[in-house]
Amino acid sequence: MKMLIAAATAVAAVSALPAHAMDAAAAKALATKSACMACHAVDRKLVGPAFKDVAAKHKGQADAPEKVAARIKSGGSGLYGPVPMPPQPGLKDDELRLLAAWVLAGAPDK
Repeated sequence: MKMLIAAATAVAAVSALPAHAMDAAAAKALATKSACMACHAVDRKLVGPAFKDVAAKHKGQADAPEKVAARIKSGGSGLYGPVPMPPQPGLKDDELRLLAAWVLAGAPDK
């Protein structure tokens, strides 16, 4: 139940994200600081999927930013294989929005 409430909170927070609000350098720094880069790479699978694969999987989905932000916050497994992604409950809503936008943009450097 706690995870459901956390995911719902993340979804509500992310829905306010304007498409142009992404700072790629800040997002990449946050991804590095939050240990996302230990399991993910931009263009190749490591432990988890490549960010470009995540972007491709969600392409054209209006609710993609909310889904990705909720997934970052709550973690989980099964969407890309059996290896679980640990939750990031300590990230603030604006950080979740930034990371989701960055991943969905293909994790650009600029």
